[in-house]
Amino acid sequence: MFRYITSSFKWFFKLEAASGLVLLFSAIIALIISNSNYSSIYFETLNKYLFIGINNFGLKLSVIHWINDALMAIFFFFVTLEIKREFIQGELSNIKQAMLPIIGAVGGMLVPALFYVIINYGDAETINGWAIPSATDIAFSLGVLSLLGSRVPLSLKVFLTALAIIDDLGAILIIAIFYSGDLNIKYLCLMLISFLILLILNKFNIKKFFPYLLVGIFLWDFTHNSGIHATIAGVLLAMTIPHRKKNKDFSLLIKIEHAISPYVAFGIMPLFAFANAGVSLEGLSIGSLLEKVPLGIVLGLFLGKQLGVFVFSYISIKLKFAQMPNNSNWYNFYGVGVLTGIGFTMSLFVGNLAFVENIQYMDGVKIGVLTGSLLSTLFGYFLILLTPNK
Repeated sequence: MFRYITSSFKWFFKLEAASGLVLLFSAIIALIISNSNYSSIYFETLNKYLFIGINNFGLKLSVIHWINDALMAIFFFFVTLEIKREFIQGELSNIKQAMLPIIGAVGGMLVPALFYVIINYGDAETINGWAIPSATDIAFSLGVLSLLGSRVPLSLKVFLTALAIIDDLGAILIIAIFYSGDLNIKYLCLMLISFLILLILNKFNIKKFFPYLLVGIFLWDFTHNSGIHATIAGVLLAMTIPHRKKNKDFSLLIKIEHAISPYVAFGIMPLFAFANAGVSLEGLSIGSLLEKVPLGIVLGLFLGKQLGVFVFSYISIKLKFAQMPNNSNWYNFYGVGVLTGIGFTMSLFVGNLAFVENIQYMDGVKIGVLTGSLLSTLFGYFLILLTPNK
């Protein structure tokens, strides 16, 4: 499995690994500031409203909403470009190679959600956070993996990357289906018309990005007002960016992906982590972690993820539906499964959507995500470090 590793993957792995370390630094800074004398400035700044536009044509949102709705639309645009490239020419273009990460990702989404549902069953408000522990932070997990160097075979790095990409695809579908608000038919129709225009641009293989960008801006505004979460606009835009097999090395998709990747990895994602990881730890105790929301998230990320990924993968390999990654063993394979429990930015993002009308649970979400991700990081890292790699 994964005998041929594309140059695109090697570039992507290095980028995400470096980004993961920056994300960690951003989260630590957010925690320090939110528990210092500057905490009021931190939270007040995030809640200040900012108008972007010209005269009466524009939009007024809080700083945190500009980050979570607008900048994260660019992030999901980038993620969807990655997914599209991987399915057309990358590690997921071969069904035999793709089966293991697909099956592992399914287990890694279902089992954590089950853990959360069991803990929060019967509570109509908190049950809405069931998808929070199903997410994997691709940059953070690859950043941890990069610290282990040669102890992790390249095939397992490919496996984790492919699984996290499929996990992101699952998160996109969950957001679109389960976390959209009441639909506005007028803006929904305008959104669909914009998407149709983008499909026409793709059909004629327009190789300049500006027409896509122009229509994409309107698409984002229409999506934002339609009741569907605004980040889905980034997904729809990326789906229409041309990428043909016969000229895949010079496609518009690859040009855009390489152009925006540093800004996403070292700008948007660290900013999102800084804006969303801040939580007051005053009065925090073991009892705080035993509340239903944080407990469900911690158990889902730390136990549900590793069990879901490993058990589903193990069964698929034993039944010969999939192949074991080359030069790997069950010890380091399980360790990689543990690292998928690093939900961090993606889990925080889903948490913001799950409790948009019940923000009193957000501190519990942050505590649960940070704790579950930290446990997965430490256990996964030392499991791989201290076990035989042959």
